[in-house]
Amino acid sequence: MVVADEELRVLAALLMKRNDIDAQIAQLIERPMTSGHLGEYIAAKIFDIALETSAAAPAIDGRFRSGPPVGKTVNVKWYLKQEGVLDVSLSDALDYYLVLTGPRSAAASSKGGIRPWRIDAVYLFDSKDLVADLTSRGVKVGVATGVRNSQWEAAEIYPASATSALPVSARQSAQLALFGP
Repeated sequence: MVVADEELRVLAALLMKRNDIDAQIAQLIERPMTSGHLGEYIAAKIFDIALETSAAAPAIDGRFRSGPPVGKTVNVKWYLKQEGVLDVSLSDALDYYLVLTGPRSAAASSKGGIRPWRIDAVYLFDSKDLVADLTSRGVKVGVATGVRNSQWEAAEIYPASATSALPVSARQSAQLALFGP
């Protein structure tokens, strides 16, 4: 039992440090520290997105203020691993998904693994095209929808660019690299 008590003490001390860091981040982003809120904040700063006033707005996190998708709606996701799945909405109001991901990983057991807070890649999916393709193939659309590797590759805008729908400037690339491995 002494070992368990020491492990719990270490864990409690680490969580206290994490809570302090999370509080500092929450103060900066003006929302609770979660991957969703933080991803939206980072994406808004880098890709010039006006975020919705309410974080509870259905399907839409904001609108692009510049670039080719100016005025278009966007749902921002930050997945700490790129496991080939995407939470997909059937909302007609949604134009794009902007997805920030950590390292590629097969959907497998998380035992012994970590989910690092980093951005390895960014993808831009046209919502209507994606939903049309998924439904035409009989894929169930919703939480953790399986998206083909070829679709991820076609949607990549960082570090490589497979689409001109949202060109990534040298400055944006440098900003994203701040969060890289």
